[in-house]
Amino acid sequence: MVKAVVTGAGGRMGGRIITLINTAEGIKLVGAVEQKGHALVGKDVGEALGLGKLGVTVSDDLSACIDKGDVVIDFTNHAASLKNLELAVKKKRAMVIGSTGFTADEMKKAARLSKKTRCVLAPNMSVGVNVMFKVLADVAKILGDDYDVEIVEAHHHLKKDAPSGTAMKMAQIIAKALGRDLDQTAVYTRKGMIGERTKAEIGIQTLRAGDIVGEHNVMFGAVGERLEFIHRAHSRDNFAKGAIRAAKWIILQRDGLYDMQDVLGLKA
Repeated sequence: MVKAVVTGAGGRMGGRIITLINTAEGIKLVGAVEQKGHALVGKDVGEALGLGKLGVTVSDDLSACIDKGDVVIDFTNHAASLKNLELAVKKKRAMVIGSTGFTADEMKKAARLSKKTRCVLAPNMSVGVNVMFKVLADVAKILGDDYDVEIVEAHHHLKKDAPSGTAMKMAQIIAKALGRDLDQTAVYTRKGMIGERTKAEIGIQTLRAGDIVGEHNVMFGAVGERLEFIHRAHSRDNFAKGAIRAAKWIILQRDGLYDMQDVLGLKA
């Protein structure tokens, strides 16, 4: 039985992860964490989420409950996730991170820390999205430079980072497949007299509205035809299920930084 501690217990993702752990096989909730001053701190997390009493009190300090678990599932924010990873390294606990918005330097730090523990870090833990990641790499290699690449992502109006981590991952995968430097070729905004589109551009556009869970559209356009790949998330349960799957998988691995492609066995 895998023992899990969930941070961000009162958040949209944290709440769904706890709810699904409650009915999942092979995994048990042993700890729940929220930031200091949160309304859930000190309460039974099951009662707070409408699941009935679970016997797990929400703490405002991960260090107070991390020893109870085998793995920490973290959907907070990039800065908090790194601090939690530092503690996981110290305590020799595995970790699953679904936060987004990491800078290049923060990703390097996560990679360094993960040399001393096991960690899955992925911007999107949906099985469908990760299959799409693999497909996009193959398609980009086949189509090459004859097709323009545009990525459009849409999320709810509460999302703080833009573009989404998933959109950026898609762009990185495509850029690598095409042999391009994304820092030099990504175009995030177009306005006014911009001139003709260059062949090297990878457009990444952002929409924010209402309660959109998550939508990603990748277009490969050429003269006379276009291919479009679309993923729409209808609920957060796909992400939560992926996180639980990753938590069960990671505790059996060697120290290192992994992603959902590793978890799902999609890497060649």
